[in-house]
Amino acid sequence: MLRVHFTTEDVAHVRVAPAPDPLWEITNSFQLLTIQEASLVFGEWRRLVRPRVQRTGRLLAALLPPRGYSPDFLTPDLGGDFDLTNAVDVVLGTPRTDLRRDLTKLAVSSRRLAPLSAETRALADGDPEVLRRLGAALRTYHRQTLGPFWPHIRAQVDADRASRARAVLEGGTDGLLASFRPVLRWQPPVLEADYPVHREVHLAGRGLLLQPSFFCHRRPVTLAEPGPTPVLVYPIQHSLGWSREPGTPPLSTELGALIGRTRAAILQDVVSGRTTGELAARLGVAGATVTHHTAVLRRAGLLLSVRHSKHVVHTITPAGLALLAIPQSAELNV
Repeated sequence: MLRVHFTTEDVAHVRVAPAPDPLWEITNSFQLLTIQEASLVFGEWRRLVRPRVQRTGRLLAALLPPRGYSPDFLTPDLGGDFDLTNAVDVVLGTPRTDLRRDLTKLAVSSRRLAPLSAETRALADGDPEVLRRLGAALRTYHRQTLGPFWPHIRAQVDADRASRARAVLEGGTDGLLASFRPVLRWQPPVLEADYPVHREVHLAGRGLLLQPSFFCHRRPVTLAEPGPTPVLVYPIQHSLGWSREPGTPPLSTELGALIGRTRAAILQDVVSGRTTGELAARLGVAGATVTHHTAVLRRAGLLLSVRHSKHVVHTITPAGLALLAIPQSAELNV
């Protein structure tokens, strides 16, 4: 059980991260590669990327066991800059004392499985050559297994943020924290979650950063040693079929079904996120009609739908933006 204790000051300093964190996605996805859980969502992705990492994942495998402790220095505070180059630079700049602390914990937690390799022990000493290899491994792994899917990962996180933004508008911070059920359970002033070990985290005025993660599975993750701003990484909803080989076009039958003013209007309106009811009211059509059209757009890969409480929030995907000739750098958040 994980229990996060809030003060009144902490409630006023809760934030949702603006984008997926590449280091958390590397960590969470690498651990998912070595297990068989959630095959419906991640099975096809595993099949596609496992052959790519067999030659490059040795060092990461030593640092990221499928379960248990993972070194905190691999997921540092990026200060809001989620560029991969910056992220890797922050990891490589980890002080030697932190490297030794985290890898000592890893050695203790993994002792029953296998001793640390000589390469990992050298990393604990801050060996420059091993640090260089670590940086190369992080960049290569991201390029091979996450980069091809990053537009969809970003779109899915944006869809989650759109639903969280609505929770804030409807219920303030209480509404936001309550919106994470059943993964997180808000019982003021404590946020609870199922966790492999018992932990009590007292925010003590530092606030909380909620980090959406595409590859976080089933339950949230947090650092063993919370920094100045504690981070809670939480799983988001997924669209089935997301891992279809990048570059594969939507089915031609679905593209043919897109012709029509109502679907074009829906696609334009969901750029900033709309519920089914809002679309029906704005377009002057029945809710069932909107449900039908959004289903077609969703199957064609042009929008995403995320359930929030009693509503379903629809947001556009990168493919939808391209169809509308809107730059993909456009903000999708409400």
